[in-house]
Amino acid sequence: MILVPLFYLKFLSRIRRLRCRNFKQAALARKSLILRIARTLALILLAVLLLPYLLTPLYRTGHPTSALMAWRYITGAPVSRQWIDLAGMATAMPRSVVASEDAKFCTHRGVDWDALREVIDDAEDGEPSRGGSTITQQVAKNLFLWPGRSVVRKALELPLALWIDFVLPKPRILEIYLNIAELGPGGQFGVQTGSLYAFGHGASMLTPREAGLLAAILPNPRLRSARNPGPGIRRLAGIYVVRAQAAELQRCWSENRVF
Repeated sequence: MILVPLFYLKFLSRIRRLRCRNFKQAALARKSLILRIARTLALILLAVLLLPYLLTPLYRTGHPTSALMAWRYITGAPVSRQWIDLAGMATAMPRSVVASEDAKFCTHRGVDWDALREVIDDAEDGEPSRGGSTITQQVAKNLFLWPGRSVVRKALELPLALWIDFVLPKPRILEIYLNIAELGPGGQFGVQTGSLYAFGHGASMLTPREAGLLAAILPNPRLRSARNPGPGIRRLAGIYVVRAQAAELQRCWSENRVF
């Protein structure tokens, strides 16, 4: 009578030990699977983060496509872009864009730290935010990142801009920017296409006023128009025409001897 319960108890004990062992093995298997997935995701993320740094040296030549252009291609939205070399543009175009977007373009190394600190100070003081991105930062954003304001995007953009400035010469950075910037409401990209849409002729024939108008719509070409400019756009264009002739930019052009 006593042997049966003892045998039964030993049997239950063995079952419990087997269950415990199987539970530990299952837990270890789940943990191993989670670690493999995490490792794979980390490698994919690292590859995505490193890809722009690997691609940038290849952009010393060729006709790069922006991330926005690629997205529009994928989604079937209209895209129009005719590449034009910097040497083929009217000189007023690059000068107007530098005057409007990044007056220290020739001297900084991809990031204008003074302008960035001013933006941060304005934000801390509760003042309206204003753009502090250089042309090189905008190239980084347009080529590899996404539009809109984001701390994450800015954190990715800054080191990438420094790398772009290190790897590519200033004329090439400006040439890329002028060929991937959105300059029309219907998917017109680059100054050649933007000029054809707005004025009916190519970027080689742009007058200083027309170049100023294109520079004035760069923040938002879907809401601003160089084709039918309002008073505000015409006023900005006039300011940029004057800035493009400023002594500081003239020195920038002559001292660098690259434009």
